[in-house]
Amino acid sequence: MIQADKQTIFITGAASGIGRATAQYFAERDWNVIAADRKPEQDQELAALSNVEQVALDITDLDQIHGVVGDVTGDRHIDVVFNNAGYLLAGPMESFTDQQVLDQVTTNLLGPLRVTQAFIPHFRDRGEGLFINTTSLNALIAAPFMGVYTATKAGLERWSFGLNLELNPFGIRVKTIIPGIVKTNLMSNATLVQGAPYEEHINKFLSALGGPGLLEVASEPEGTAAVVFEAATDGSDRIRYLTDQWAIENVSKTIGLGEEQTQAIGARAMFG
Repeated sequence: MIQADKQTIFITGAASGIGRATAQYFAERDWNVIAADRKPEQDQELAALSNVEQVALDITDLDQIHGVVGDVTGDRHIDVVFNNAGYLLAGPMESFTDQQVLDQVTTNLLGPLRVTQAFIPHFRDRGEGLFINTTSLNALIAAPFMGVYTATKAGLERWSFGLNLELNPFGIRVKTIIPGIVKTNLMSNATLVQGAPYEEHINKFLSALGGPGLLEVASEPEGTAAVVFEAATDGSDRIRYLTDQWAIENVSKTIGLGEEQTQAIGARAMFG
């Protein structure tokens, strides 16, 4: 049951991974949580929490976005919107269908933009509110075979910074969360496209992603959830939050060495 005297966060992609961990983290700290996902009924454990309300939302459906946002803002105050839903399209650019590219852009970029746009009047009328957007380390550090995914996350990152300037005069802030390597189902749920000319390089790339080196530095989604909570409650003007040591170290390398040199080092590590 959502209680009027508690702060409320609206989370997309709340049924698994970072979204699921964040929903539980906020609920355990006495926040109201509106957990939105395409199939919320699959998570009975989250449904059992007294201060969690689950709603069905496909962020690729504009009419459903407007309907859900209208419903949740009609009789309550939303304090934070966490745009977290997304997925990974991986493979050679040459092999993607136009529909696959469109689906990736619609989910990872247009979805958060549309959800945010729908909530802005609610926040503006109240004179306060916070949007938190999950981008990616790939928004700052490019990787092969993830070009469209990278483009959506980089676009979301830069858009967030610009929107923050646009909405600040109305008491509204925008922040971004950049996870490093997190133990989620991002890879297992990815749409992986093969291409015969690229097969050797793709296999090397996938092997590097699943190698022991990255697994050793992978963090739990609860750690990212704690950073989302920090971003929601610290009251600061800070915009970007790196969620783990892997992200911090790699962004520092990029800034220190420069993007081109960092990318060259990464290419040697993956492909020899």
